[in-house]
Amino acid sequence: MHRKKAMMQKQLLVLLPLFWLLTACAQPSLLTPGLAKAEINGDTIWYHVVGDGNSTPILMLHGGPGGTSYSMYALSPLADDYTLILFDQVGTGRSGNLQDTSLMRMDYFVDQLHAFVESLGLKDYIVYGHSWGTMLALDYYLEHPEGIQAMIMNSPLVSTDYWMKDADTLIATLPDTVQQIIKKSNAEAQYDSPEYQYAKWVHYKNFISRGERVAGPDSLKRVPGNRLMYLYMWGPSEFRSTGTLQDYDRLDRLNELVVPVLWITGEYDEARPATVKYFHTLDPGSDFAVIPDAGHGTMHDNQADNVRLIREFLGKHGW
Repeated sequence: MHRKKAMMQKQLLVLLPLFWLLTACAQPSLLTPGLAKAEINGDTIWYHVVGDGNSTPILMLHGGPGGTSYSMYALSPLADDYTLILFDQVGTGRSGNLQDTSLMRMDYFVDQLHAFVESLGLKDYIVYGHSWGTMLALDYYLEHPEGIQAMIMNSPLVSTDYWMKDADTLIATLPDTVQQIIKKSNAEAQYDSPEYQYAKWVHYKNFISRGERVAGPDSLKRVPGNRLMYLYMWGPSEFRSTGTLQDYDRLDRLNELVVPVLWITGEYDEARPATVKYFHTLDPGSDFAVIPDAGHGTMHDNQADNVRLIREFLGKHGW
């Protein structure tokens, strides 16, 4: 009787792997390349899986708040080796137009992002963030580090106070007439004048987008982001935060990052290289790189080096 039972158990052990294999093959991949939508806690998240769907996934967090994933397509050459998950964050772009300011909170975005990650069934993945996306990436990691294998913090904002000090440093390099316009606009909180728009354009061409933008797929038109979200959370001025993010600071928590991290920024970035290098020193074991000839829109100003530096970092750590 015992011998018969042992034989049955042995046969079951032989058959189980085959059963698991057949079950896995019968289930459609959640990372099937192409466009899709996920229903998340009453919200709809639009996303695009770029790559073969089987290689290491990189979750791409775009800038803003209230931006869209369109600029992330400039990093699509990475899809030769990795599966990129591009998506418009909750309430902006193709993922809706959130108007309820009571939901425009960091914890809400973190919770919705966590639900989105779970809906995709991500187990081991890499997180990429750009600008505001690095704030979301950092807070997300601090709440849900499980499964995150590495992080890329591209043109990061870790402290609003440091960001505004960097803005002052960069403004001081502009023509005096431009400096005076910005100073007057900030003092009066008036940002609609033609003079201010001109000053903002000068700053933009020097430190944000210094060249031509890399276009996304021909089949996808660029859609508007959520301006209210940006105004409420950041404010009307790129140089001064008056919104809910004005006190954001995670400098004292960077030592909690225990995965490989690449701190990367543009040579002429609003996120100044000296500041980003300082963030790197607060994150033991991390990497730091500067993308030459690039402003804040690094993936547009110098796509080749932006992609190359990310590849080198991931390859160094075995991804």
